[in-house]
Amino acid sequence: MKRKIDPWDYAGRLLRALPGGILLTAGAEGKVNPMTIGWGTLGIQWATPIFTVFVRENRFTRQLLDRNPEFVISAPLDGEGREILSLCGTKSGRDLDKVSAAGLTLEAPEAVTVPAIRELPLTLECRVIYRQAQDPGAITPENTRRFYPQGVDSSFCGANRDYHIAYYGEILAAYILE
Repeated sequence: MKRKIDPWDYAGRLLRALPGGILLTAGAEGKVNPMTIGWGTLGIQWATPIFTVFVRENRFTRQLLDRNPEFVISAPLDGEGREILSLCGTKSGRDLDKVSAAGLTLEAPEAVTVPAIRELPLTLECRVIYRQAQDPGAITPENTRRFYPQGVDSSFCGANRDYHIAYYGEILAAYILE
């Protein structure tokens, strides 16, 4: 069952969960890929509720988002899913079916074509309404050194040389999976 929520009532929970990881799930052409993210913003732009995600240029998730501009955010309510977040944050969907490997249960979406994840019940369904690549020249030298070390290959799951693309997702549905 899906209990509809107002995303603003859960803004604090979502933003507090981010540093420890939440799932961004993208899908296209029969492939579904959940990826752990630790960066994101919740806000209003163009008088629209938005969840913005940041995806590195070389990620498999980026390829899926570029083919199908929809995504689902799935967050824990009470600390559940540590193993799921670990697996989905260290493996690539190019090489592994993370849904099967993590034993995830896909739930039918309401407003997009990408499924929700039962194991992380706080859910936002989003449709990309804007995307923008980062301007490397606008990033401080300190953050460039810390988050974009040029000597680290793109395949590394943590900080590497790839910059991010911001995907602004209009929140079309928000609910708790019960």
